Amino acid sequence: MRLVDFFKLLGDYTRLRIILELKTKRCVGELAEKLDMSHSAVSHQLNILKANGIVKSQRQGKYIYYIVQDEYIQKAIERCKTLFDKKYCS
Repeated sequence: MRLVDFFKLLGDYTRLRIILELKTKRCVGELAEKLDMSHSAVSHQLNILKANGIVKSQRQGKYIYYIVQDEYIQKAIERCKTLFDKKYCS
């Protein structure tokens, strides 16, 4: 994946919010409740993230849990959030 494509994926506010919640494994229902979104909207965004290698899934019983594919992705996003929250969001 090219860097520009990575940032395009994160340019969507919903996908960014989902990734920020995936510090630990979460199922669609947990994310939908936390983000106050429908299950189908969360599932749609997770499928986009999964298709692009940003998140991975794991079935446990009747639930599918999602987590960020690579810890470095999570850390990079957290660092960007810290930087931009301080400089541009106050």
